[in-house]
Amino acid sequence: MANTRTKSRTAATTPRSERAQQQAVVRELLRRHGTTYAEDAGITLRDTPQPLYRLLVLSLLLSARIRADIAVAAARALSRAGMRDPRRMADAGWQQRVDALGEGGYRRYDERTATQLGRGAELLLDRWGGDLRRMRRSGDVAAALREVPGIGPLGVSIFLREAQAVWPEYRPWLDQKALQGAERLGLPSSAEELAGLVREDELAPLAAGLVRVALGKDVAEDVWDAARG
Repeated sequence: MANTRTKSRTAATTPRSERAQQQAVVRELLRRHGTTYAEDAGITLRDTPQPLYRLLVLSLLLSARIRADIAVAAARALSRAGMRDPRRMADAGWQQRVDALGEGGYRRYDERTATQLGRGAELLLDRWGGDLRRMRRSGDVAAALREVPGIGPLGVSIFLREAQAVWPEYRPWLDQKALQGAERLGLPSSAEELAGLVREDELAPLAAGLVRVALGKDVAEDVWDAARG
C-alpha cells in the first residue's frame, strides 16, 4: 500500500464542512475522469487469465516515457491483432508485434517493447502457465512482476493500481502519482484517508482519476470548477 506521509488526520477529526467539500471533489473526479486505464484500453477486468494478462501488457506500455493515450491505443492494437494472451503473444512474430505497436502510435519504443513482450510472454508461460492468478498465489506478486521484462517498479505500481479492482487484498493502492493528484486537488495525503471517501469498488477509478490530475493541471481545474458549481 502506497503512502508518503505518516502524519495524517482521520475522518473523525476532519471538520465536517471540509470533509463534505472533499467528497464533492471526489464525486466530480469520479464522474468526469474516473474511467480506469484498463477500461480505456477495452479491457473488462476480471480475475481471469486473459484480462489480467492484457492489463499487464497495458502496464508495461504505460510505464514508458510516452503519453498515456498512445500506450492505450497500442494496447488496443495488440488486442485487435489477436495478442490477448501469453501464448498468442509468444507465437506472434517480432515484426507482427512491432507492426501492432506502430499502428497504435507506439513508435519510439516499438522494437525494444516488441522484444520485451515476446520474452515476457515466454516467461509467464514457463513459470506461471500463462496465468497471473498463480503469480498472485505465490505470496510476492510485486517481486514476481518485476521479473517480467519491461516491468519495473512503475509498471508494478500501475498494474496493482488497476488490479485492486479484482484483487481486494491490494486495496487501497494509491501510489505516489495518485497522491500527487490528491495534493493538487487539496484532498487527504494518505491512501487510507482517500479510501475513506469512496466505496471499495471505486478505488481503482479514484486512482486513475487522481493520476490524470497529476498529469494535467487542466483536469484539476475541471474538477474544481464542477465541484464548486
